[in-house]
Amino acid sequence: LLNINVGGKLFQIANKVAARYPITRLGKLALYTDPMKKLQLCDDYSVQKNEYFFDRDPSIFYYIFHFYRSGVLWIMDEMCPSNFVEEIEYWGIHLKYSQRCCRILFEEKQDELSEYLKIQKELEAELEPLDSAAHFEGKFLGRFRKMIWNLIENPYSSVPAKIIAVMSSFFVLISIVGMTLSTVEEMKNKTGKMWMEQLEMICAIFFTSEYLMRLISSSSFKNFLRAAFNAVDLVAILPFYVQILFENLDEADTLYHEELHKVENVSKLGKVLKLVKLMRIFRILKLARHSTGLRAFGFTIRQCYQQVCCLFLFIAMGVFTFSALMHSVEHDVPGTNFTSIPYAWWWAAVSLSTVGYGDTVPDTLLGRIVAFGCISFGIILNGMPISILYNKFSDYYAKLKAHENEA
Repeated sequence: LLNINVGGKLFQIANKVAARYPITRLGKLALYTDPMKKLQLCDDYSVQKNEYFFDRDPSIFYYIFHFYRSGVLWIMDEMCPSNFVEEIEYWGIHLKYSQRCCRILFEEKQDELSEYLKIQKELEAELEPLDSAAHFEGKFLGRFRKMIWNLIENPYSSVPAKIIAVMSSFFVLISIVGMTLSTVEEMKNKTGKMWMEQLEMICAIFFTSEYLMRLISSSSFKNFLRAAFNAVDLVAILPFYVQILFENLDEADTLYHEELHKVENVSKLGKVLKLVKLMRIFRILKLARHSTGLRAFGFTIRQCYQQVCCLFLFIAMGVFTFSALMHSVEHDVPGTNFTSIPYAWWWAAVSLSTVGYGDTVPDTLLGRIVAFGCISFGIILNGMPISILYNKFSDYYAKLKAHENEA
């Protein structure tokens, strides 16, 4: 017999039983004749008791012991997958010796644990600042840059930092309101334009100052440019300066070009200028820097991109299928709007989303049956991913909030 002491628990295994599995640790212990090789396999050996000691978990060794006696490795649900894999690897036993039902459940549990740990790591990275206080040690003007960094990036570090964070959100909202009011007919007079331009200039100055302070306080210029929030900040201030550039080009063209060419060029610049002004709407993304909900939403979309892509794929399949069916049953009806499959795409998309504008409707009985099938499919389709996305969003939001409170 092999006298095995695992963590203070004594087990006895027949040599011939252990020798059935020669690649395992106990199989080698039973087959080796050299005492020095045997001592290398265990943690200690008692000569008086002829007992091999292993400083391992005895609760898991019960399943190892049962494996040698029965030839089957059983896995209990309450075990930690990582710990169990570590133990069986130590004893030299492969997972293939377990029953298929146990192995499938165990591998699923392993995948769930790996996914959970991966998400936890990404959540911590989501909240981890671009720089930390330790990065400024030994750097040029390290103390000054650290002070600016705390002021801009860490709103909980001081009262002025909190005020700056509130001001940043306030200026974003003011900028969006100003952009919205500039499109109102009553605000297009000379006085209204002047007020809107002054408001835009004040917001641009604040956003530029904020961006430059972040740039100065960054310990790594490369990491600063790669950060998503800093890219949003850059997009928030660029339209103002691009607009000034195009307006100057516009004035230069009016001085040095002929009348016809001048009118064409002003028209082109006007279209580009409208597009540049529209880019100011991206300033609302700056709110995500101080909003846990928006960050949780973005994190949910990134984590569930496969489900979202599947949803769009199903929508596309439904649009193509039901638009083709509707065209085939309605194209002969006089005055129908379903003259071709591309013309039916809009109706199929609106019906699948269950919005139903009613601008295009079928006239025949078969067409209404197809429409009912399209709407029913849309209801089922919209109901499938909502629960998944909502559950994940609420889970990520709670975890982000918990991490923020700990920080």
